[in-house]
Amino acid sequence: MLVDSHCHLDAGEFDADRSMVVERARDAGVRRQVVPAVTAASWPKLRDVCAAHDGLFPAYGLHPMFLDDHREAHLDDLREWLERERPVAVGECGLDHFIDGLDPAAQTIYFEGQLRLAREFDLPVIVHARRAVDAVTAAIRKVGQLRGVVHSFSGSRQQAEQLWDQGFMLGLGGPVTYERASRLRELAATMPLEWLLLETDAPDQPDAAIRGQRNEPARLPVVLETIARLRGVTPSEVAAATSENAERLFALPRL
Repeated sequence: MLVDSHCHLDAGEFDADRSMVVERARDAGVRRQVVPAVTAASWPKLRDVCAAHDGLFPAYGLHPMFLDDHREAHLDDLREWLERERPVAVGECGLDHFIDGLDPAAQTIYFEGQLRLAREFDLPVIVHARRAVDAVTAAIRKVGQLRGVVHSFSGSRQQAEQLWDQGFMLGLGGPVTYERASRLRELAATMPLEWLLLETDAPDQPDAAIRGQRNEPARLPVVLETIARLRGVTPSEVAAATSENAERLFALPRL
């Protein structure tokens, strides 16, 4: 029974067949999914999608890639949503130093604001850290008393260890299935299982077998099998550990 710790099932790419996507995921053993938000405008739809399907758990936040859509008042709105809706996490939030034109200072304002809200509400954080792992780790350390996951982790072993020291897990998905991702695959093969979560990031980041196609949660077993093979263990061992990790981090109900 797998947990997809990061899936944007509210995205428009799933509007035409969302129920079938959820059903295919269940058939593949993916019975629970954490669905993080990207903008304040997306929160109501995300809430409704999660309410309509068993096993979907919402998180609310402001994604750094959508910086132009954010307003500082949205941090106040987020506090109200966290208090009223009681989601499983704050996010998706973080820093993106890859895309040109995303002001780093403005990103930091929103990121640190969300970290403080997560600490206030004692919720885990779902973090985006593209070309920004060191800056993300510094912000986490600055705010303090946090826990969460850096999703789609692509940093070094040393950066990973610094995040583990701060109580943060790593989310691994489709990129680990690409043979050329040697550093990521080495990390997946050797990292302590207690810090690992599985994810798809659907509809994005498809695995190697469906390169260029829409991703979906039913593909999570491909990620599982790749990591198990890299580690030289059975898929059931990785599945049990990562599901328990997700239950512990997000306070998910056990099946």
